[in-house]
Amino acid sequence: MGKTNKYYTIFLGLFLLLNISGYSQQAQKPSLVEVLKQVETRYNIQFNYAQDVVENIFLDFPDETLGLADALNYLRQQTRLNFNVLDNAFVIISRPDDLMLCGFLKDESTQAPVAYATIQSGNDSEVSDESGFFNIKIERPTDSIEIRHIGYKPVKVQVSQFQNSTCEDIVLSQNIEALSEVLLSSYIVPGISKLNNGTFQIDVSKFDILPGLIDTDILQAVQAFPGIQSVNETVSNINIRGGTHDQNLILWDGIKMYQSGHFFGLISMYNPQITQKVSLQKSGSDVSLTDGVSGTIAMNTGSELNQDFTASVGVNFTDVNAFADIPIGKKSSIQVAARKSLSDWVKTPTYNTFFDRIVQDTEVTNNVDEVINSNQDFDFYDTSFRWLYHISEKDQLRLNFINTNNELMFDEVAVDNSEEISRRSSLKQNSIAGGLSYERTWSSKLSTSFEVYETDYKLEAINANVLDSQRFLQENKVSETSVRLKADHKISPQISLTNGYHFVETKVTNLDDVDVPIFRALISEVVRTHGVFSQINWSSKDKNTFAKGGLRFNYIDKFEKIIVEPRISFNHRLGKYFTLEVLGEFKHQYTSQIINFQNDFLGIEKRRWQLSNDNTIPILRSKQASVGIHYNKKGWLASLESFYKNVDGITTQSQGFQNQYEFVRTSGSYDAFGFDVLLRKRFKKTNIWMSYTFLNNDYEFDALPEQNFPSNFDITHAITLGSTYTTKSLKLSAGLNWHSGTPATPINTGQPIIDEQVNFGAANSTELNDYFRVDLSAIYKFNLGPKTKAQFGLSIWNVLDRNNKINRFFRIDENNVDRIIQNSLGFTPNATFRAYF
Repeated sequence: MGKTNKYYTIFLGLFLLLNISGYSQQAQKPSLVEVLKQVETRYNIQFNYAQDVVENIFLDFPDETLGLADALNYLRQQTRLNFNVLDNAFVIISRPDDLMLCGFLKDESTQAPVAYATIQSGNDSEVSDESGFFNIKIERPTDSIEIRHIGYKPVKVQVSQFQNSTCEDIVLSQNIEALSEVLLSSYIVPGISKLNNGTFQIDVSKFDILPGLIDTDILQAVQAFPGIQSVNETVSNINIRGGTHDQNLILWDGIKMYQSGHFFGLISMYNPQITQKVSLQKSGSDVSLTDGVSGTIAMNTGSELNQDFTASVGVNFTDVNAFADIPIGKKSSIQVAARKSLSDWVKTPTYNTFFDRIVQDTEVTNNVDEVINSNQDFDFYDTSFRWLYHISEKDQLRLNFINTNNELMFDEVAVDNSEEISRRSSLKQNSIAGGLSYERTWSSKLSTSFEVYETDYKLEAINANVLDSQRFLQENKVSETSVRLKADHKISPQISLTNGYHFVETKVTNLDDVDVPIFRALISEVVRTHGVFSQINWSSKDKNTFAKGGLRFNYIDKFEKIIVEPRISFNHRLGKYFTLEVLGEFKHQYTSQIINFQNDFLGIEKRRWQLSNDNTIPILRSKQASVGIHYNKKGWLASLESFYKNVDGITTQSQGFQNQYEFVRTSGSYDAFGFDVLLRKRFKKTNIWMSYTFLNNDYEFDALPEQNFPSNFDITHAITLGSTYTTKSLKLSAGLNWHSGTPATPINTGQPIIDEQVNFGAANSTELNDYFRVDLSAIYKFNLGPKTKAQFGLSIWNVLDRNNKINRFFRIDENNVDRIIQNSLGFTPNATFRAYF
């Protein structure tokens, strides 16, 4: 070995020895956390700090002979940290350059400390301790903090209201209705939770990302839950456990909506910028709700009074949209949101794909040989408005309004005697609704609410027959008024009662009007119902058991009929990781959608609303029950839920038959049973999940030759795989959707036509090909300026451009049977940009 190498080896050895020695000396010293614990015990005080402030600091214990003041001075000198002593024996530790805010949370009525509340300030959040104390970092003195706790109304407080020298008390008012608590958070992705009353909840403000979605499309997002499908990929045909879409109760701020989609079902008509929370109930719904024999989808705008002006503007490949939250003084604020399609200015690839999908095999594209369709145009818009007024600490008033519109227009052109003739056909779909809600908190134990709404839906088609110089007008109108009174009485911390009265008047009008020859058929019917409900809610002291049960008494005056409906929800924790859930309900509804002819409303919207007559169109009655067990530990979630549902009173007209029963009018029922499975693993930045649903769904029509056969919505197997990767600025998601083919009716190939009619085989005895789709999405967030944030998103629906068949039917054309196939959306890209102010 050379002399140089020797010196190098000796130098390296000394260097390692010194470092090991230094490390050993440092390792012998206790960490700051250990020192703080000893000081807390010695002087009977409590330190409060963020974990990152005290990490990687080592020092000796202060001398036991020192008093508290000298001991804290020693800690200041050794750590270079701030130690701020409060009168309550609290010591707040912070860095010298940190701006901190502290306070004590107390119950308004008992003055007891409120523990485990979440305090949010910008990107930082803290949780109050057992004494209600919190200490949080803030960026600017002009910021505000937001305080949330299940069981209390949320509070937003300006930092400027605090005095820098003290930790002030903040009083929280109890929310009597909030006995429900989060059972499973991040159920699929962050922002989706399962409550202990059986409800699934989407918090839009915390919502992460789902495959194929870059804007939070509310009704597309609910299809991520097991047991919810759409046989034709639309939000206007959501099937909850095998039910039809009209069997879903869709509420927007407590207002029943009879329309759900733009682009006639391809995207949701509910603006996610103003919608704060979405609740989904498959069974065990609250007794205050009526209708929705299959399930309930309830959307709600924010109920908080905001003190800061915020706004956002966005654009994607289908629409441009804007949102503004405007405070009016200290007691009032308004929110306004609007969307408008881009079709007036530009036809994007997404627009073209959507348009081709909705007009597929309809009169818009398929007219008689002598007629040419041209100048096809489509437009949609929606506006939403919310006004919140805090009259006093005990009184709140809220006004909500929504207006949505879809319009499709095209020209039918023909040549007659060398003269070109043109007439315009159109299809319009509109919903306009408004609601008023007044809530009064009489005491910590009693609160009441009064809700009234008016909702109006109109579907209108003008079908121009240019060859016969004929105009065919079709209209379907629904007008509904509702008044509900509700009282919540908290008997004890564990028990509360809900009682109330509900009146609903529904009017449905259907019009068919032909000008040549003159024909006019107008049918207008009204049904009024009175409901009285009572429910008891109970939770155990340890919060391990939750139960609610109640009865709803309904009187339908037109039929002089009383319907009694029990509801139940039970949830019990089995140890630390398992939870048992039991849900059940009876429900009814007297509105349903029927199809008179497949070419109604130009073949695009085939369904029209109609009232029950308690005879040929019975009142729908449902019975549901489900039992589930859930396991949640260290990021793992496993959920298994079995269910049974029977719905009686369905009609063949409401099921969309396109086989031998297309023009048959009779009533029957369906039975659906099966189970839903969800497996999810959450890592630090990654979420992976898999869901599976088994469904057996059969019809029973006593008056049909085949009394029992599979339902049109019997998707036996459905699997979803998905994953997300999320950082502070980037969100990525990919997913796979597969399900077995929907039922289909074959024809007799040996003799396909009998008496000029298609000769069908056994109803729904075959299936279409399996459905398979892969989706991708990505969102990137960034700052445009000191007070302006932005995000850019890209998504691809059906990445593989797979040709999925969603419907098949047969028609006779010149003594031949034509097989018509309707396909799903193909490769559909989308992009979005949004700026927040």
